[in-house]
Amino acid sequence: QVQLVESGGGTQQSGGSLRLSCLASGYTQNIYFMAWFRQAPGKERQGVAAIDSDGLVKYTDSVKDRFTISQDNAKNTLYLQMNNLNPEDTAMYYCAARTFSPLSSSWYLGADSYNNWGQGTQVTVSS
Repeated sequence: QVQLVESGGGTQQSGGSLRLSCLASGYTQNIYFMAWFRQAPGKERQGVAAIDSDGLVKYTDSVKDRFTISQDNAKNTLYLQMNNLNPEDTAMYYCAARTFSPLSSSWYLGADSYNNWGQGTQVTVSS
């Protein structure tokens, strides 16, 4: 089992930046890939960005060229650098990890691909 704790959320104006962090603990050696998801009120959880142990990254189209996912394996920490924020980015952001088997990268942004979740950190962007 892996425990995930997010931090770094907050309130920003449009055009601003935030960096989210996700600290992983427990059986981190079993992690195949990790991701950031977000969920706005009344909407489904959406995969934002994912990264695997080889450094392969995937992004949803709406955040390409604005968000960057990265990981520091020595610190067991996943990051999401978010630039040029807009009000549509307002949501609860969740960190997720898959530990029980590898999977094709085409599934990296699907919520069903993950078996470990953090509690979330709120991001609010004002216009």
